[in-house]
Amino acid sequence: MARLNQVVVWAATAVGMAVTASLGVWQLQRADTKQALHEAMLARGAQAPWPADRLPCEASAWQAAEQHRVLLQGRWLHEHTLYLDNRPMQGRAGFVVLTPLQLAHSPGCTASVVLVQRGWVPRDPRDRLRLPDVPQPEGDVTLLARITWAPSRLMSLGGHGAETEQGLIRQNVDPEALAREWGLRLRPGSLQQLDEGVNSADGLLRHWWQPSADVGKHQAYAAQWFGMAAALLGLCVWSQWIRPKGRALSAAKT
Repeated sequence: MARLNQVVVWAATAVGMAVTASLGVWQLQRADTKQALHEAMLARGAQAPWPADRLPCEASAWQAAEQHRVLLQGRWLHEHTLYLDNRPMQGRAGFVVLTPLQLAHSPGCTASVVLVQRGWVPRDPRDRLRLPDVPQPEGDVTLLARITWAPSRLMSLGGHGAETEQGLIRQNVDPEALAREWGLRLRPGSLQQLDEGVNSADGLLRHWWQPSADVGKHQAYAAQWFGMAAALLGLCVWSQWIRPKGRALSAAKT
């Protein structure tokens, strides 16, 4: 009977070690995948800017082009400018200015407007609802921008999502909801305007946050799973070999 119990314990330990070790390997594989995607993204960002006609139309193509730079021509739709609140930059509170751009050329794509994160402006510390003065260039403009997604979402109080927010100052935006609100055909995601070719006196900062590979958490999870596998082995060895040996030695001495 004791022999059978030992077999069951060792078998259960082997299964537990196999499961936890495989989960550790899976986390390492996820880290490798994310690292490869991040390196590909950085490589895209270092390539020469695309012309405007290569700006993707579909969400899948947009994702594949993330971080690529693109040179665009168009006209700002200032009447739809929004200010994203609670977006600090360099430790200061402020807004990210969002303005849709009517593209001058949109071949083969029904959506001829793209949402642009034009830059960041500080918030009035005495009146958080006061809108900053932002330049409003008229006519055709040319800008260099980086392909990205809509600004990251912040937690909203009261259960209100980006689809229900109104007003010029907002916590979050959703391109599909904005397209319905404005009656415009918007490309997926958004663009981050870059400093190249921009008048430095426009007052907008463009120290955009750069995405990281974020592999550290997966490596930490992997270490935890491998640690659990080692702990299972140690517990089994202690309970099935070390402790019985110790008891036997104690019994022999008495």
